[in-house]
Amino acid sequence: MKNKEERFKKVAERRVQHVLDSLRRLSQCSNKRMYQWDEGQLKRIWTAVDSALEKCKKSFNNSEVDEFRL
Repeated sequence: MKNKEERFKKVAERRVQHVLDSLRRLSQCSNKRMYQWDEGQLKRIWTAVDSALEKCKKSFNNSEVDEFRL
């Protein structure tokens, strides 16, 4: 069991860091001297990000495997 937890920590830390790095890179697009956007574009971006985050959260809440029992 400990091996699964260690593997989870190793993989999760790497993946969370990747997500955080990607968000930092996305935030660089906020520089109005370099980029131009409209509210509709921002709304589509944040809707997509929020939707993906909610799906991820739900997957952890529903992570238990349904086990058949008589």
